[in-house]
Amino acid sequence: MVSRNQKQTVYNLTKYKDALPVPPVLKHLYKGEGYTYYEVCMKECKVSVHSELPETTMWGYEGIFPGPTIQVESGERVYIKWKNQLPPVHLLPIDFTVHGAHRDVPEVRTVVHVHGAVVEPESDGYPDAWFTNGYQQVGEKFVKQVYQYDNYMNACTLWYHDHALGITRLNIYAGLAGFFLVRSKREQSLNLPAGEYDIPLLIQDRTFNQDGSLYYPKQPEEPVPGLVTSIVPEFFGETILVNGKVWPYLEVEPRKYRFRMLNGSNSRFYKLKLDRNQLMFQISTDRGLLPQPIGIKEIILAPAERADIIIDFSNLEGRKVSLINEAPAPFPSGEAKNEVRDVMQFRVISKAMYIDTSSIPSELEQLPVLSEKSVVRKRFLTLDHLMDKYARELMLLDNKGWDAPISENPRLGTTEIWYLINLTPDTHPIHIHLIDFQILDRREFNVEKYNNEKVIEYLGPSILPEPQERGRKDTVRANPNEVTRLIMQFGPYSGLYVWHCHMLEHEDYEMMRPYIVIR
Repeated sequence: MVSRNQKQTVYNLTKYKDALPVPPVLKHLYKGEGYTYYEVCMKECKVSVHSELPETTMWGYEGIFPGPTIQVESGERVYIKWKNQLPPVHLLPIDFTVHGAHRDVPEVRTVVHVHGAVVEPESDGYPDAWFTNGYQQVGEKFVKQVYQYDNYMNACTLWYHDHALGITRLNIYAGLAGFFLVRSKREQSLNLPAGEYDIPLLIQDRTFNQDGSLYYPKQPEEPVPGLVTSIVPEFFGETILVNGKVWPYLEVEPRKYRFRMLNGSNSRFYKLKLDRNQLMFQISTDRGLLPQPIGIKEIILAPAERADIIIDFSNLEGRKVSLINEAPAPFPSGEAKNEVRDVMQFRVISKAMYIDTSSIPSELEQLPVLSEKSVVRKRFLTLDHLMDKYARELMLLDNKGWDAPISENPRLGTTEIWYLINLTPDTHPIHIHLIDFQILDRREFNVEKYNNEKVIEYLGPSILPEPQERGRKDTVRANPNEVTRLIMQFGPYSGLYVWHCHMLEHEDYEMMRPYIVIR
């Protein structure tokens, strides 16, 4: 058992010493006519995050970190039984003052959300649908043990992770995350890099004690009087892990590779680029392929955002290329001391195994047209920054806590525009369950006037989304002092879902709201 009271220690680990692991693809248990069935167990495990550290006790789906990759076909009906086999005591310090995490619920509880999935509400991983080891205790919204995924999605890179109310930040930090890939015949026809040249990259930050155990703070820098543990506003680790290894390297051939990049960190943003300032080609956003590939030198990924990138290592035989991060923490105005620059290294071998016949096609996938003329409702929703009774930071959506009555109730099949009015000093990655959306624009506004008069006074012109964001999205960066407009159509399911900030420390401390799609 890892001690909850170990002190943080400072150490230096050799960078690019260990090879990048690639998570294995999960094998199904049954495959019948029209369906596929899996079982996935959450277990405590020992993992090696770096060869210079002792093994780390973590939690993993199927006992590995990250969890195995689940691959499905677009339109394939999949059933998954998520099984909790974790110990009764948590690895990390729980703040029992946080909503959903009081002492009247079990300390260790889990529920799984496939992030970006179009899924019935009973299988979405609602935060109050948690369950304990062996389903001995369940949350008030728990409905069933076997989840159904109809996978009404185009080809896209999704991920699955824990979503238990009040301890999501701890469960994911402990290791509960993995890739969920949706494939399609359309995507396969594009002749993109495939097979061993299609590699998922789960990028996370962690801090470890010298004995290899996970470090997570019990208190913010200024302890709160009278509290044993206290939620921290954000968490930024001292090391970067890719697929569960600290600062790994990957040997690559001099050819094209597809990398499915996912920011799985609690709070850290990444501005990713190659240290040779080499061009990369983005082909996908969160929820699927872009209309056309985009040549980029860098890309910003907020927590939970994904981007599929093609890197061509041709003509780089024998060279080393590093993937680096230039984003401050917190984003966008954080201190340089919290920036961790190095991510991973590519080592280009001298010769390709086979002739590279893959391509970067000029056309990828058409976006659905969502016209503002079809909009039936516009919602003006604030992102708010307050202080709680202990003088701790408290972030809210539309100035409402988790338990406030539901106020967002779109009708099934209708199109809405949501205006995200950011009154806080931080950029927040806002995730809406069930649906994907398109970003219309961002616009600077007078925050002081809004706070005083509740009137939006724009201070500049409308700014179109960055080219890297002009696709199907399920998570959006809502920048400070800006109104971010999203257009979305609700369906094909009705029922209870959530929307929230995906900075997990914010999500766990009230920056999450239920919403309901009504018939």
